[in-house]
Amino acid sequence: FYKYLVDKDRPWRYQELTDAMKEIISEDECNDTYGRSRMYQALLLKQPEGVRIPSERTVYRVMNRMGLSHRPKRKPNGITKADRESMKSEDLLKRDFHANAPLEKCITDITEIPASNGKLYVSAIFDCFDLSVLGLAMETNMKADLCVHTLENALTAYPALEGAVIHSDRGTQYTSETYRQAIRENHIHQSMNSAGGRCHDNARCESMWARMKTELLYDRYDTKQMTVEDLKVLIWRYFLSYWNNRRICSANGGLPPMIKRRQYYEALEMAA
Repeated sequence: FYKYLVDKDRPWRYQELTDAMKEIISEDECNDTYGRSRMYQALLLKQPEGVRIPSERTVYRVMNRMGLSHRPKRKPNGITKADRESMKSEDLLKRDFHANAPLEKCITDITEIPASNGKLYVSAIFDCFDLSVLGLAMETNMKADLCVHTLENALTAYPALEGAVIHSDRGTQYTSETYRQAIRENHIHQSMNSAGGRCHDNARCESMWARMKTELLYDRYDTKQMTVEDLKVLIWRYFLSYWNNRRICSANGGLPPMIKRRQYYEALEMAA
């Protein structure tokens, strides 16, 4: 009882930690989806002044107590359909989504988002090195031109992408002559899922879409009440501003993609 009387007016020992986590969450709209691992990594990256960073387990307990945990619904769906009659490319990745350097191995796919005035199809190319978005394109149809525009945008931003491996599923967009011609012209090595169309062969890209929808859309926006143009602005901002530059990525050791990329090139300069 006397211990209770002594402690009852004492500030909570994790109040400064809680304030630091709330500040991290308030920095970006999608930061409220951080689980314990990414919150712990964000604290290590930010190193808030005067805050002792405890173990990841303690971060988890504090987040639960403060109601900072986010458990959105997931609604996965696949939209690309395999063309069983067309010529396929070899699976060059074989589910190895690790890369030792930027612009060597990439993955690409299309996802669909319903809007009030139709459907928006989003196509992206992700770099296996740091999971950055190299190229992004959006249209109200999912024809081969959408994939070609994605490739063109990636090459405009990263000319050194020429000669890389780009892996996709066996959708008709990727087996079309229009896309294959763009691949050949830029000396890209095309890779595709193995026979049978198994989604695990492009699991990393499927995971990227799930992350985007979980963090940006589910329980946050009713896309069927938004126009295609509104969705385009939202997704451009999410991927090219937030995802590439500020979002904590556990696969990068807690670093946003562009910070990991910058550290890689700085290390090369120092070695030279």
